[in-house]
Amino acid sequence: MTMRPGASPAPRARPFRARPPMATVAAFAVLAVTAAFSGGAWAATEVSPQPLQPCRVEGVATEVLCGSIQRPLDPARPDGVRIDVRYVVVPALARNKLPDPVLLLAGGPGQSAIALTASVMPRLSRLNYRRDLVFIDQRGTGRSAPLACPDNDSRSLDELLKPGAKVRLLEQCRDALKQLPYGDLRFFTTTIAMQDMDAVRAALRVERWNLVGASYGTRAALEYQRQFPDRVRRSVIDGVAPPDMVLPVTFSQDSQRALDAVFAACAADAACAARFPGLQSEWHGLLKSLPRKVSFTHPVTGRPEEATLTREGLLGLVRPPLYAPSVAAALPAALHEASSGRFDALAGLAGQLGGGSRAMRIFEGMHFSVVCAEDAPRIAASTETPSPDFGTLDRDLYARVCSAWPRGEVQPAFYTMPPAKTPVLLTSGGNDPATPERHGQRVKVALGDQARHVVVGAAGHGVALTLPCLRDVLFRFIDAPRDADALQVDASCAKGVPRPPAFLPPTPAAMAAAASAARESAR
Repeated sequence: MTMRPGASPAPRARPFRARPPMATVAAFAVLAVTAAFSGGAWAATEVSPQPLQPCRVEGVATEVLCGSIQRPLDPARPDGVRIDVRYVVVPALARNKLPDPVLLLAGGPGQSAIALTASVMPRLSRLNYRRDLVFIDQRGTGRSAPLACPDNDSRSLDELLKPGAKVRLLEQCRDALKQLPYGDLRFFTTTIAMQDMDAVRAALRVERWNLVGASYGTRAALEYQRQFPDRVRRSVIDGVAPPDMVLPVTFSQDSQRALDAVFAACAADAACAARFPGLQSEWHGLLKSLPRKVSFTHPVTGRPEEATLTREGLLGLVRPPLYAPSVAAALPAALHEASSGRFDALAGLAGQLGGGSRAMRIFEGMHFSVVCAEDAPRIAASTETPSPDFGTLDRDLYARVCSAWPRGEVQPAFYTMPPAKTPVLLTSGGNDPATPERHGQRVKVALGDQARHVVVGAAGHGVALTLPCLRDVLFRFIDAPRDADALQVDASCAKGVPRPPAFLPPTPAAMAAAASAARESAR
């Protein structure tokens, strides 16, 4: 969650979606049914789960195990409409496996955990040696009562960038989703979804498991821990999005801070400052020039198009690269190009997050069902000051969409974070545009002595699963036999992670010299 936050419609290269996901990373869950697992008897009122069956998951070379359980759409009506909640178990490699699996909770909100299996498995291979990994498609995503909106990437850029286009498309999607057999959008809240997760735990006869949540998955993990504290052995929450953060509102300040860090890093780098001495002035001039007609290469058709670029559209292009410092390193060059009227580089950067994989898809119906229930009612009361560049664009978009979106009931207790009963490792990136350390620090204080917060100052959105040094910390935190040892794992490597230097494309003179040298060597 990973939690990529809301952006408005903007010209984009696949898979960048001009919408707010909380950014961003994946999910997984429990382990296979074996005699070694105890506890968790299946409740008599539940429909028995289907037995785990060998199956294949896209991108995974070996067989895994697939299962599903039926759950009531409305928990208050167990005899009403039911939905299938699907999950995948990746069995541990060792025969003497441990009884506490790892559950990864996906980002978004709106990512399919099962779709992320192939990309997450290698990052958790050390844990998978003795622990099963389980990936659960949260209700509303993947194959668990999916709430998918049509893919609009083939529409013309001019159509997508027209004022109000995003809202109109979402209204059409909302009306279509309401016609589904499970189309009562009030019953896709985080609280209900975590009850599904615990039902999977019970079906797998698991007493306790370890949670790994990324982006929105951290909110899910905190809510699971609040409801079922005795079922959690350890928790790792990466890029912390607490239930009280009012997502559409916080995007403004957090994105501004990450963008300002790009400008500051360029100014502090002699080579970048020499190449782009007026970068921040060019950026402000670009903002003031909008709206205006610009040319793009359509990311799907490859055809050149003209479209009216608005401030909302430009910010929707700039935000995605901020999630990954390695991509943000190319922003100075791309913004310089855009200030001269050439926008293809900026649009290309916006499409780098996720690399075009379908695994990064956001199920927008689920996304808005969650945010409209949990965050939108608190927008008006928020006292957070909008930032100068990003302003209230996200706040305004969500307020408008959510004004007519069916809204689930959220109890006041959802917004609380009781002291943790078992160890929790919180990780934050200092340059994260969605979930920076200010949110993680607040959660650490609330969780108390059983929580530890590690900040990687030079990192962006998501560190525990993406940086090798932090993956090692995650492994040792979960693998430690004693709680006291888990909380004392050495995480000093986080201080040594550098910010990638700015990317400086070769100048025309350098390219001409290189071509001349190549011709000479060929003679």
